[in-house]
Amino acid sequence: MTQNQDNFRDSIGTIDEEGKRAWIFPKKPSGKFYEYRKYVSYFLLAFLFAAPFIKVNGNQFLMFNVLERRFNIFGFPFWPQDFHLFVISMIIGVIFIALFTVAYGRIFCGWMCPQTIFMEMVFRRIEYWIDGDRGAQIKLDRQPWNAEKIRKRVIKWIVFFIISFLIANVFLAYLIGSDRLMQYVIDGPLQHVGTLIPLLIFTAVFYFVFAWFREQVCIIACPYGRMQGVLLDNKSIVVAYDYKRGEGEQGRKKFRKNEDRQALGHGDCIDCFQCVNVCPTGIDIRNGTQLECVNCTACIDACDAIMDKVNLPKGLIRYASEDEITKKEKFRFTPRLKGYTAVLTILSGVLIGMLFLRNELEANILRLPGQLYEHKEGNIISNVYTYKLVNKTTKDVNDVHFALLSHKGTVKLVRNEDFRVPAQDLAEGTLFIEINNAAIKSDKEKVKVGVYSGDELIETTTTAFLAPRSYK
Repeated sequence: MTQNQDNFRDSIGTIDEEGKRAWIFPKKPSGKFYEYRKYVSYFLLAFLFAAPFIKVNGNQFLMFNVLERRFNIFGFPFWPQDFHLFVISMIIGVIFIALFTVAYGRIFCGWMCPQTIFMEMVFRRIEYWIDGDRGAQIKLDRQPWNAEKIRKRVIKWIVFFIISFLIANVFLAYLIGSDRLMQYVIDGPLQHVGTLIPLLIFTAVFYFVFAWFREQVCIIACPYGRMQGVLLDNKSIVVAYDYKRGEGEQGRKKFRKNEDRQALGHGDCIDCFQCVNVCPTGIDIRNGTQLECVNCTACIDACDAIMDKVNLPKGLIRYASEDEITKKEKFRFTPRLKGYTAVLTILSGVLIGMLFLRNELEANILRLPGQLYEHKEGNIISNVYTYKLVNKTTKDVNDVHFALLSHKGTVKLVRNEDFRVPAQDLAEGTLFIEINNAAIKSDKEKVKVGVYSGDELIETTTTAFLAPRSYK
């Protein structure tokens, strides 16, 4: 659908004048940028499907187990105790995307977003294979439900469902872990109906998105398109139409052989509408930067091909900033970009430092709520505690015991024996800390406790110790 240049911002490109869905039938793209996008997309697809099954030191490379609050990022396990690290990682990701948006517009959407990659490089390519290119798809859509249309629609819907089911399984591997998913597959779906139902729901969601909702995700549902309008400025590099060159003094004009367009005052745009026909969101890039544009570069390839055919210079549509088009200013590193880069660098440094300083075994010792101290024979003051040890590694921690480091005293476990903390698991229980009254200087002191594996000190933690007020 082509909108009038004066009212194109009054509604989105996928809604007609009656407010109904205007289905987009983009022409199959081809060209230099499309080939580059295919390489990037296939690499990211391979990464997406392989990441849950890659192990680093026994840890899944990427896992986001929200239900059990366990996350693995690049092989680093994150437990609830590491939530601050996870938050910093997410903030870094947001700032990284914001930095690239300020510099290069919505390039993430066109080149790296999973929605765009699946839609344009998987589902649309299958659609071109089954239904044909733009003209054939429009013809098929308009023709009655005959044998050809039914056959093509059923084949396409079945293939779309199978791919959606595969994506849902990979998505589930990120949530519950690939090992557990493979075990569920071996056991059979009927043995895990509670997992099968969410899997089918995910499949239905993916099928709905890629078979029907499609580009509406980018235009309506995704908040990043709105954020783009806040972050972009005249210096941002985006997919842009050079209206200075394209319009000239007299505007666009259809191409005529052996005509001197410059002498007549017409721009280089020959009004062929190839940039519109190839756009996956149905916009006319010649109207300027728009919410619907995902910087997919399909219009660049289409326009360059036409410019080649009519012997005009390429680059009428290209990566450029508003200032480059109007003032011929090249891209430069602005103070705004420097600020984003500085924040990104600082946060990345903080995260790296925290990762290196993070202990592989997390220890928490807390006084049992509602319990006071106990006065024992020999002027011994005893407090009761609960302990929780979290093992973040893939190896068992054996022969674990506690010892006081700050005071002379003893730590007694309720079960009175050394124990082990299983790999990627936790151990918890109850212990008593006993200190002679001579070593106590206040009614509430901080005591330091060491956690040992055999003779090796592997972690230290502090806790409060209560004593009678008379022992100050």
